[in-house]
Amino acid sequence: MPPAPLARIVQGSGPGLLLAHGAGGSARDNWGPLLPDLAAHRTVVAPDYPGSGDSPYEPGEPTLDELADRLVATAVEEGLDSFDLAGYSLGAAVAVRAATRHPGRVRSLLLLAGVAGGSARLRLLADLAIDLAERPADLARLMLTVVFGETWVDALPEDRREELREALKSPVPDGFRQQFRLAGRADVRAELAAIGVPTLVVSTAEDMLVPPSQHRALAEGIPGARWAELAGGHLPMVELLPQLREVVLEFVKS
Repeated sequence: MPPAPLARIVQGSGPGLLLAHGAGGSARDNWGPLLPDLAAHRTVVAPDYPGSGDSPYEPGEPTLDELADRLVATAVEEGLDSFDLAGYSLGAAVAVRAATRHPGRVRSLLLLAGVAGGSARLRLLADLAIDLAERPADLARLMLTVVFGETWVDALPEDRREELREALKSPVPDGFRQQFRLAGRADVRAELAAIGVPTLVVSTAEDMLVPPSQHRALAEGIPGARWAELAGGHLPMVELLPQLREVVLEFVKS
């Protein structure tokens, strides 16, 4: 029996833009602040992975191939024969896999704070996050120290840091463990040379979750990839939304 279609956000009109979210997030969590701007220029399709957002949990362990195929299928279901593809964090690895498995459909790539693979440290961090999933206070402390940039966190007043730590205690989505396991083990480095579409790699310079070395591996492995850098941590949609908006809108308008 085929899996149920993924839940998705569909907004706007014009050329297609498919969005891939990160591990433990959702389409709205990761891309929500940018959706109105993107939908002003594109038909945006933003699916939720199983166990995230409005997509129900599915047992087993998802693979990059499965997520890539299901994201592409979601775009096709919405009438997009071809599209540009933006992937964030784990979603960058999903986007690379989609481009190599469906080269006739993906016109260009934007890879934001992306996972390339081969990082023992990233795997250890992913495993630690999984271990702490049942301990919200401890997981919140870990996330506060690795997902936000040092400059931004240091500049927050103490009461704002406490508010943020409390907000991070919210229950993890059902697919959190599956997606973090995949993020820690995914490896797309061997297929980067086969990417034949225009690609923009956006690095988050103070990223302590998916470090800049991972972003550089994407940029150096993809022929002709362009590079942009944001001076913050792993969540630029929180820390650096105006700057992120500028970079992403330049991509969708190009």
